[in-house]
Amino acid sequence: MTTDLAARSISAGLRNPELMEAALALHDNQLHIAEPILKAHLKRDPFDVAAIRMLAELAGRIGRFKDAENLLRRAVELAPSFKAARSNLALLLYRQGQATEALAELDLLLDDDPDDMGNSNLKAAASARVGDYDEAVALYEAVLKAQPNQEKVWMSYGHVLKTVGRREDSIAAYRHALELKPGFGEVWWSLANLKTVTFSDEDLAIMSDQLGRADISDDDRLHIDFALGKAFEDRGDWPRAFAHYDAGNMLRRKAHNHDAAAHSAHVARHTDMLTASFFADRAGIGHAAADPIFVLGMPRAGSTLIEQILSSHSMIEGTQELQEIGMIVQQLIGKDKREVYPEILTRLTPADREELGARYIARTRINRKTEKPYFIDKMPNNWLHIGLIQLILPNAKIIDARRHPLDCCFSNFRQHFARGQSFSYGLDDVGRYYVDYVQLMKHIDAVLPGCVHRVIHENLVEDTQAEVRAMLSYLGLPFEEACLRFWQNDRAVQTPSAEQVRRPINRDGMDRWQPYAQWLDPLKDALGPVLTAYPNVP
Repeated sequence: MTTDLAARSISAGLRNPELMEAALALHDNQLHIAEPILKAHLKRDPFDVAAIRMLAELAGRIGRFKDAENLLRRAVELAPSFKAARSNLALLLYRQGQATEALAELDLLLDDDPDDMGNSNLKAAASARVGDYDEAVALYEAVLKAQPNQEKVWMSYGHVLKTVGRREDSIAAYRHALELKPGFGEVWWSLANLKTVTFSDEDLAIMSDQLGRADISDDDRLHIDFALGKAFEDRGDWPRAFAHYDAGNMLRRKAHNHDAAAHSAHVARHTDMLTASFFADRAGIGHAAADPIFVLGMPRAGSTLIEQILSSHSMIEGTQELQEIGMIVQQLIGKDKREVYPEILTRLTPADREELGARYIARTRINRKTEKPYFIDKMPNNWLHIGLIQLILPNAKIIDARRHPLDCCFSNFRQHFARGQSFSYGLDDVGRYYVDYVQLMKHIDAVLPGCVHRVIHENLVEDTQAEVRAMLSYLGLPFEEACLRFWQNDRAVQTPSAEQVRRPINRDGMDRWQPYAQWLDPLKDALGPVLTAYPNVP
């Protein structure tokens, strides 16, 4: 079956009043009207690939991503040349973190139509996701040469240039995007997030003017607020800086509410279930690979610095914040959410654990660009999944990056995260999240003594060599002087700390909270004894 089937389906749909009604309902986001029409039609005609694609779009809108993926795969199986369905599938895979699979679909599309700039743009983003930055840069440059007036592509191009260390080119790309759209808040924040750009009076005037517009979106507004927070902080205007950080976080909380009590209860279930006997009964089973080094903990706790140091070793490769552990958790829970995590871990058989560990190793292979025997996964939120990691990869190493509670938590509040860190939008929420993290890690230390190696950020700054030697000893690797010259490592770095780790170690990030002390009582109250006991644990 070829594109003729797709063409026939589309043509027939245009003559079918029911499918036209479903299409109009989809356009108006009246999904409750569209869904029964499409399902009834596909029961009568299960080979209508145009209707299958419409139902996939509906499934994606309501968050049933696996259903959407299965439907789109069915559509391209029936009609391999159905470009629109394959493009939808590639985008869906990319958005689910399956960049490798997305690239396979995009290669098929671009083999057929190499001048399709939309698919080239998506392939650039997917290439960057798997660490193929040269390919990403080349693709973005080709897209911008053909279609130069795309501010979003200029921004994405700037992101990749920043990652590979081309700072001035990155700034130029961001500035070009702002010439095309002065109110593009995410670009203003991207400039601020380089940590090295000083905004001019003219920049501040433009951003302030954009905030004064009645038609500015909340997304643009909150990004500009975060950028202005950084701008006024650089000028020592602490009240205005805090006001903008607070305003940006308030807008984020409107769209991404964090249930701190539910999160604390979830962490408590981990501590209740993950006992010493739980691990003893399951010891030595799982995938035998010793390749992964998990660097985890709170965001903004120094994990990028640790990764940069360790990846300067001849036997360790740095990658990025990999999503595979989180994806395994989602797959265990299942689409209907009936399986409860972490309790589902009790039902994993030895074969399950071997398979899941092997799956992790296989899926992260695309991110490894060298033959070094060890690699780093520095997704910070993996602290919540140490139980799973220990079960499926018992020989993996785990390093906990920990930073002073006020420095760490306020740094989270000041940092706008694109996704995944909803706890960071309130001072009390981020404090409670830090406490949850400390309590679970204390529990892991008790039930799996020696499993986790902890690096206190302030100690790493004050006595770098001693801390580096201790890390390498834990990893069972010889000391190498290159680890002390980590800023000479020219590897790509994606995180907000990219520019900071390209300089010798310094105290610039320490005690940043102090000028804001008068506004931090909610954070201090939430931290409680965890703050006063640091670096010990109450």
